[in-house]
Amino acid sequence: MTTPSPSPSSSPAPGLSSSPAHHALRARSFDTAAAQYAANRPSYPTALLDEIEAVAGHPLAGARVIDVGAGTGISTALLHARGARVVGVEPGEGMAAEFHRGLPDVPVVRGDGNALPFADGSADFVTYAQSWHWTEPARAVPEALRVLRPGGSLALWWNTNAVDVPWIARQGGRIQRHFGIDRVGGLQGAAPRTAAADPTGSLDFTPRTVRWSRRVPVDTHLANIGSHSVFLVLGEEGAAAFLTEERGHLLAEFPDGFVEETYVVELLVAARP
Repeated sequence: MTTPSPSPSSSPAPGLSSSPAHHALRARSFDTAAAQYAANRPSYPTALLDEIEAVAGHPLAGARVIDVGAGTGISTALLHARGARVVGVEPGEGMAAEFHRGLPDVPVVRGDGNALPFADGSADFVTYAQSWHWTEPARAVPEALRVLRPGGSLALWWNTNAVDVPWIARQGGRIQRHFGIDRVGGLQGAAPRTAAADPTGSLDFTPRTVRWSRRVPVDTHLANIGSHSVFLVLGEEGAAAFLTEERGHLLAEFPDGFVEETYVVELLVAARP
C-alpha cells in the first residue's frame, strides 16, 4: 500500500484517479507483476479461517467455496489446505496463469464478481480476499447471493497495515505526502468497510478483526508494497525512485535488514437468508 518518490504534493499522483478508466487500469496492472505478487504478498493467518467458520456457523472442510478475485491463489491455497472444495475465479490472464503454476490441482476459471459463472445455489461460501473493492457492489452482492445456497456465507477480508506501529505510521506518512492522500490503504474499521461493501444495506455483516505479523527481509517488504496497483501503473522507473529512497529509511530503522510487518485483517461475513 505505497507509492513513488516522496515529493510532497497537494494533488493526487498519477494512478490515484477515481475515474472508471483509472480504476480499470489499476485492476489490470496486476497481470504485469503476477510473479512478484505471488512471491512477496503476505498470506493470512489460520485464525482468520477460524473466525470465518465461527461466524458462518459451518466448517470450511468439505464446503464448496468460490474464491473470487483469487489472484495468484494466496487465499485459495489456505482454503484448499483447510479441506474446502474450492475453485478460484480470476479475471486477469497473468494472475490466473500464476495461480495455475502454484496450484495445479485447484481449478481456476476466468471471471469476476459482477457476473459469476456458476449455477444458482451452488456454493456454501463465496469469498473475497483483498478483492471486493474491485467489484461493483450493486452487481456483486446479488451475484453472491444468487450462487450461495440458503444459509451459505459471503466472506470478505483485507490485510490492513497496523498504523499503531510507529514505523508503519512513519512509512504511511511518506506515502501520503507523495500521493497527496489522506489515508493509506483505503477504508479501515468495521463501519466504513461495511458501508462500502454493501451501500444498499441489504446484507447483515458481522465484522471481526485478526491481528498478525510476519518478519521478512527489507527487499521482500519493498517488493510487497511495490506490487500494489498504485505502483504498478507508474511502471518500473516511476516506482523505483520511491522504493530506493524507502529502502534507505527502512535500513536506518532495521539495520539487521529484516522488517516486522504487522497487519490487522478486517473481516466481514454475511449469511444468505
